[in-house]
Amino acid sequence: MIIYGISTCAATRKAQKALEAAGKEVTFRDVRSEPMSEAEWAELIAEFGERLVDRKSTEWRGLSDWLKHSETDAQLAAKPKLMLSPVIRDGDTYYLGWDETVEAALLAG
Repeated sequence: MIIYGISTCAATRKAQKALEAAGKEVTFRDVRSEPMSEAEWAELIAEFGERLVDRKSTEWRGLSDWLKHSETDAQLAAKPKLMLSPVIRDGDTYYLGWDETVEAALLAG
């Protein structure tokens, strides 16, 4: 299982702790310190579309108008911190965020 996120994100840390406490083998990847390739971003964008960008974040509010109106891949390549996190990959299945539904799906069985 891989968690993509930002090391300072509270939801990402909470997800990682819960998954590890449940005995899951978890690898964390900080998308700032280990940048994603174009192909990796494309895979996540294909899965989640524009939902992958956190438009409620301080980072979003600080973007230029040009970047706000750019394509999702350009926004995330320029500012990886814009990614709504965590993104969790469990085999071939992806989950966006950490809420009761995601937690139940990943901690069941």
